[in-house]
Amino acid sequence: MAATVRQTNKTTGITYVYESVSYWDKAKQQSRARRVCIGKVDPETGNVIPTRKTKPKAFIPDTSTKPGPVPTTQTAGFFGGATHLFDEIGKNLGITTDLKHCFPEFYRQVLSIAYYLILEDNNPLSRFPKWAALHKHPFGRDIPSQRSSELFASITEEKRTQFFERQGKRRVEKEYWAYDITSISSYSNTLAQFKYGLNKEHDPLAQINLALLYGQESGLPFYYRKLAGNIPDVKTVRNLLADLDYLGCQKIKLVMDRGFYSEENVNALFRDHLKFIMATKLNLTYVKQELNKVRATIRNWENYDQRYELYAQTSSIIWRYKQERPNKGDPIKQERRMYLHLFFNSEKAVEDEKKHNLLLINLQQELESGKPKPEHDEDYKKYFEVTKTPVRGIKITPKQEAIDEAKKNYGYFALISNDIKDPIRALEIYRNKDLVEKAFGNLKERLNLRRTLVSSEQSLDGKMFVEFIALIYLSYIKKKMQDADLFKKYTLQGLLDEFDVIECFEQKGKVKRWGEMTKKQIELFTLMGVNPPSLHVSGI
Repeated sequence: MAATVRQTNKTTGITYVYESVSYWDKAKQQSRARRVCIGKVDPETGNVIPTRKTKPKAFIPDTSTKPGPVPTTQTAGFFGGATHLFDEIGKNLGITTDLKHCFPEFYRQVLSIAYYLILEDNNPLSRFPKWAALHKHPFGRDIPSQRSSELFASITEEKRTQFFERQGKRRVEKEYWAYDITSISSYSNTLAQFKYGLNKEHDPLAQINLALLYGQESGLPFYYRKLAGNIPDVKTVRNLLADLDYLGCQKIKLVMDRGFYSEENVNALFRDHLKFIMATKLNLTYVKQELNKVRATIRNWENYDQRYELYAQTSSIIWRYKQERPNKGDPIKQERRMYLHLFFNSEKAVEDEKKHNLLLINLQQELESGKPKPEHDEDYKKYFEVTKTPVRGIKITPKQEAIDEAKKNYGYFALISNDIKDPIRALEIYRNKDLVEKAFGNLKERLNLRRTLVSSEQSLDGKMFVEFIALIYLSYIKKKMQDADLFKKYTLQGLLDEFDVIECFEQKGKVKRWGEMTKKQIELFTLMGVNPPSLHVSGI
């Protein structure tokens, strides 16, 4: 496992940066580390100055064997049921074909590492040799740590884009695509895009942001993009639309939370003729106007939906569309139809009141302590009047009108759409957005991407791509499990274990032979949408 270490020379005062790789010393029976100096710290800027400028070593595939299935030179037995499942999923989704087209020299290695990441829950790549020796997998041989680093560095932006483009042509255009962003932390101080920003998990490390696009009906991720860690969510939509246009994606439907709402972003979605559902804030002028119109009627029985235990009402509104024309110097102004879906939920009202009361308590205590926080200045001004006198000191008076105004919105929330007229249908689509959050959970927990351990930009980009490939397989399996109601009987790991114990045997000059399978295992293959292994299975 590689990490960066800083050490100051007491004689010269120079701080050197080392890449430290841990390993197990069998003779001394203890963990040791090998260090290689990669640069020194500039005392004025704090930046790392590399010892020498080197290009990442290109990944050179092993050409000792011809392309195709790895020939068997001896009788051997492997665990192959789970990897057979992945082979078939890769064929069904076109992943294998698309990877082979984009990375013909080393697509098998990419697949093998992706398989390992799925099956070896939360384990580092240093354990790959042990896994590879026991499992049937596309590459068929070990991939040492150095080789995997070279592999990651060889996965270029151009080839990744080709893969996204080919996969995009296989996806359903009619479904909504959920868009969201998460943060990924790193211990490295040498990666340019890792910045200190608003970390959603309150992690004190530098971070990058990862944007992910996810099909709500297919349950599959389609596209991701790496962002600098200090870029706010709302600033990313324009580049997302540019990327989708570059990939040739048309008739796109997007669902986003209110962190992406801005007048500029809504105008951009209208400009590109894209359908959308987006959460929005209640303090916007047009939302307040419509909400005030329906406050007296929204809680009528005819507006109640028993499935979701809330009230819903829709208003057809006019959006004042505006598009700048830099060449002509004048903007285009038009009216566009849009639907404002308003909801009231009594349980949410109770939660909102508790949350707001807690906010007021914290604000008052901060003011009374004489140590207000700069980031809360707007809230202080909104909810409290603060006066100081020589005799009485600080006097804090609540602004009851502002507090009462906030109370009026307890339990309410709003969605906007230029596509869906029915409020409950819009709510269903929006709530399915949690697929992205679950995908982020898979990336961070199961695929071990909560904190990156790479030390170069090229390795980071390549590793994230392989993690994304693994995420497609995981998402497919989870969707099939949900459709077949398998989570009542299995965890994800439990299901994979059912497949992973199935053995296959290879002998030179003979076809592959599979071990016994239970009726339950054969049924599970069918529920996953793939054929169970037979006596002979062709290679990838």
